[in-house]
Amino acid sequence: MAAHRAAAYMVAAAALVLGVLAAIPAAVQSIGVCYGVNGNGLPSASDVVQLYLSNGISGMRIYSPDGANRDTLQALRGSDIDVILDVGNGHLADLAACGANADSWVQANVKPYKDVKIKYIVVGNEVPDLGGSTCDILPAMHNVHDALARAGLGGIKVSTAVNSGVTTGFPPSQGTFSAGHMPPIAQYLASTGAPLLANVYPYFTYTATPGNDLNYALFTSSGTVVQDWNGLGYQNMFDSLVDTFYAALESAGAGSVTIVVSESGWPSAGDTAATPGNAQTYNQNLIKHVGQGTPKRPGAIETYVCAMFNEDKNTGAEIEKHFGLFYPDQSPVYSISF
Repeated sequence: MAAHRAAAYMVAAAALVLGVLAAIPAAVQSIGVCYGVNGNGLPSASDVVQLYLSNGISGMRIYSPDGANRDTLQALRGSDIDVILDVGNGHLADLAACGANADSWVQANVKPYKDVKIKYIVVGNEVPDLGGSTCDILPAMHNVHDALARAGLGGIKVSTAVNSGVTTGFPPSQGTFSAGHMPPIAQYLASTGAPLLANVYPYFTYTATPGNDLNYALFTSSGTVVQDWNGLGYQNMFDSLVDTFYAALESAGAGSVTIVVSESGWPSAGDTAATPGNAQTYNQNLIKHVGQGTPKRPGAIETYVCAMFNEDKNTGAEIEKHFGLFYPDQSPVYSISF
C-alpha cells in the first residue's frame, strides 16, 4: 500500500514544492481513529472497542465489514462510537453492476447493525491506487445510496475516500481535480449532502519533495510559510492540503461539500523522519489543530487518526507497519493527550 500511496503523494507534492490517550476536548467536533486488522496478535474486537471507549475516542473507521470486522461490528453495538464503514475496493464492480447487488450488501452488512452508529459508507478507498476501477465508483455510490434509502437507512451518507493525488494546483486557492472522475463525484456529493472523505498525509508530501520544511509538516512552524494569492497564509502543510481539496471542490461546482479527514497520521519507524518523536508531535498537534479548521474553512474538522495499532502484516513499504498509536498488546507506542 505504501508504494501506491507514496507515488500518489509525489504527484501532489510537485504542486506543493514550498509547501496513552485521554478524554477528547469538547471543542473538537470529532476525533476518531482508524482500525485496521492486518496485524498479528491484535486484541479481540470487544477489547478494541473498550480501548476506544476508555480513551474517549469517539469515532472508528473500519475498512471492510468482512472477516474479523464482522466481530468488530458486533462489539460496537450500543457503544455510541461513530463508524465509517468501507465497502472494500474488491466489491466496487459488483456494487456498480446493479441495484440488487447493493440491496444485498446493505441487507447483509448495514441493516443488521441498526444499534451501531454507522455514519458514512465509503465506496472505494484511494481507487485505483489500492485496487478497483475509477469508473465503478460513482455508479456504486448511486446504488448504495439508493439501497440504503430503500432499507429505511437514508440517514447514512455515502461517499468515497481519496488522497491528494487526485488534486493539483499551488498555492491552495489554485486547487483543481487532476483526476477526471472526480468532478462528477463531487457534484453527486453536493446533491446528496454527503462529505468528501480525504486521506491527508503531510508525511508523504514532505518526504516526496526534497527541501520541504519538516516544521511545516509537523505543525511546528513559528509563522506563515506559504502565502496564498487570495491573502490567506499557511503555517502548516495539513491546512494547505485540505484547502487544496476545498478549492478543487469549488472548481468542480461543488463548493457546498465539506471535507471529512478520513485518515491522517505519521509513522514512528521505517523511513525518513519516521520516529516516535515526530509521530507524537504530528498526531498531538493534529488533535489540537482540527478543532479550529483551516484558513479557508474555519470550524472543527471531523478527523480520523491513522491508526489504532501497528500492523505487521501490512504490505508495501516498511513504514506502513508503523502508523499505530498502540502496539497489539495495547501498550502505547508513544503518549498522546486527547
